[in-house]
Amino acid sequence: MEKLFTGRGLDIPAVMKRLESVAAECGLPFGPRTMTFNTRRAQEAGKWAESRGKGDEFHTAVFKAYFAEGLNIAKVPVLVELTESLGLYGVEEVLSKGSFKQAVDDDWSYSRRCEIVAAPTFVIEGRRAVGAQPYEVLERLVNSTIL
Repeated sequence: MEKLFTGRGLDIPAVMKRLESVAAECGLPFGPRTMTFNTRRAQEAGKWAESRGKGDEFHTAVFKAYFAEGLNIAKVPVLVELTESLGLYGVEEVLSKGSFKQAVDDDWSYSRRCEIVAAPTFVIEGRRAVGAQPYEVLERLVNSTIL
């Protein structure tokens, strides 16, 4: 994490502590992390899971695997285990064929057109809040657009 965010002026331990606190307030699992992983394969697997009616379950499982357990969701065996735990079989073939590559590419293109550079990003009528935000910030974002 330190290497990834070098030069951005972030205090990584402070950021992680804040994320841990927010997750605890929301009742979400969040474990200690020193690494971040490429999520591209997980995004493709997610599109596949959505096409099979298991999108919500998959995204919940990947969230827990990544943020609570610190698993490398870029690894195909991790994604196989996650999808099979949901009763979905064949993700390895889906990923090797690139069956949902274009769908993810389209999502990324749309994000770039919307100038979204981080997740989460909340956009309402051209106003935005980037990153995990307290409820009050999101409330101000919503209220400022309806007044």
